[in-house]
Amino acid sequence: MTEIHWGDLSAEQFLRDYWQKKPLLIRNAFPDFAPCISADELAGLACEEDVESRLIETDPVNGDWSLEHGPFGEERFASLGQKPWTLLVQAVDHWVPEVTPLMQAFDFIPQWRRDDLMISYASDGGGVGPHYDNYDVFLLQAEGVRRWEYGGLYGEDSPRRENTPVMILPEWQAEQSFELHPGDMLYLPPRVGHNGVGVGDGCMTWSIGFRAPSHSEILQGLTQAVCDGLSSDLRYEDPDLALPAHPGEIDHQAISRVQEIIQHYLNDPEQLTRWFGQSMTEPKYPDLSGNEEPYSLDELRGALSQGAVLHANEGSRFAFTGNDDQALTLFADGHAFDLNAPAAIQFAQQLCARDELIVPADEALETLILQLLNQGSLYLDL
Repeated sequence: MTEIHWGDLSAEQFLRDYWQKKPLLIRNAFPDFAPCISADELAGLACEEDVESRLIETDPVNGDWSLEHGPFGEERFASLGQKPWTLLVQAVDHWVPEVTPLMQAFDFIPQWRRDDLMISYASDGGGVGPHYDNYDVFLLQAEGVRRWEYGGLYGEDSPRRENTPVMILPEWQAEQSFELHPGDMLYLPPRVGHNGVGVGDGCMTWSIGFRAPSHSEILQGLTQAVCDGLSSDLRYEDPDLALPAHPGEIDHQAISRVQEIIQHYLNDPEQLTRWFGQSMTEPKYPDLSGNEEPYSLDELRGALSQGAVLHANEGSRFAFTGNDDQALTLFADGHAFDLNAPAAIQFAQQLCARDELIVPADEALETLILQLLNQGSLYLDL
């Protein structure tokens, strides 16, 4: 497994002093870093229908900014002119299994917080422009050189450039500036303004982003999940109703009854845990999951007996709650599985850690694997 070289820090000190607090430059975080994907291979991914990609061109003279969405034809890259440009390819970890060791280097942060690996390739002077993000990000320089500037906190009320679909800042004053070379890494907390510019051609940056649902998303998601399971027969009740002081008044007793209804559902830790686990493991691209030709239990057993190797789908998300040998709930791509068989529990923990999957003969475990296989969370290498 690849490890971050923190220098004088440790992962614990980073979480205590920097995580969601202030930026950190880590020189030589990955010594002798060698990317497992080339610029040509990245461009090839951007030509694929199922891969999310963007191409941004900027004009340093008049400030013009243009955005194109992939997939791109090979001829598009050959037609790029003298304007600085950058190619952004999202969720590379979903398509390139070789990046897994690098992603595991960030396991000091819960995996359910992880979004994806985005890779950007820029020409000399290429970049997105000064902007901010609503998530934590580690910016690892993979090839070439990029100059990074950062400074200030921004939000939805900050001025934004009108002709761009992303949060580009029209007014920008950098507080810090430095160049990153291969192996160097910059951490930025949410809402910190930053600007990265390629220095020379061949600039490739790997961005490991960490998502955090907004309060609005949490409340909407939870309440919708609660409402989906409620009978319309459940209604506001007031059998203790007293004569009103005024017929048009909504009195304190009425508000208290409504508050009790809300608290009854929101103060249910088991329901909250189940919803949150399912929500945070929803796949980034749900239309790509699922097995069109379901396996049967006999087919699964036959494949395993012939030496087939089981793998986690690179685009799948896993998490669990409960950490003992008796019971555990596995969340996989938005589904929940309540487990109590020791072999299934051990397998779930291996799966969430992205460890090698060991499959002993066990009926409960085979049933779990079959469900995960047929929903697209696992696949067999025959």
